[in-house]
Amino acid sequence: MEKNKDFRYLVRVCNTDLDGNKSIGQALNKIKGVSTMLANAICKTAGIDNTKKAGILSDGEVSKLDQITKDPLKFGVPLWMMNRRKDPETGKDMHLLSADLDFTKSNDIKLMKKIKCYRGMRHAFGLPSRGQRTKSNFRKSKSTGKGGSLGVKRKK
Repeated sequence: MEKNKDFRYLVRVCNTDLDGNKSIGQALNKIKGVSTMLANAICKTAGIDNTKKAGILSDGEVSKLDQITKDPLKFGVPLWMMNRRKDPETGKDMHLLSADLDFTKSNDIKLMKKIKCYRGMRHAFGLPSRGQRTKSNFRKSKSTGKGGSLGVKRKK
């Protein structure tokens, strides 16, 4: 535990509170849409040691991390680390975070349901869309919500 008077227990990066006691590499993982690899790339681009505690960072370092996290392509982070490459609407490569990520994902699923593609219909029926077998798993009925019973009723 740091006894420094400048130590902050909460550090705000990309509208997310990060734990000041954790290393900055681990703390950045708490932002939705930032993986371990991307967190390491952000730290390297910013010139910050990723084992440094998040609470010790200066205001300049925090603002630099914030800028790089919001637009990693502008700072030279590799294209293959982005989570939204070749967006269907704009054709641009981008990296989405937190609420934007959830909003875009739900819109993609709504579009698939609307055009009635295979994946959209699997989403609509509550079935897996990535080719898993369904003989023993994914057994839930729509009426009971999660995991309704499927046994044979016994005579009394």
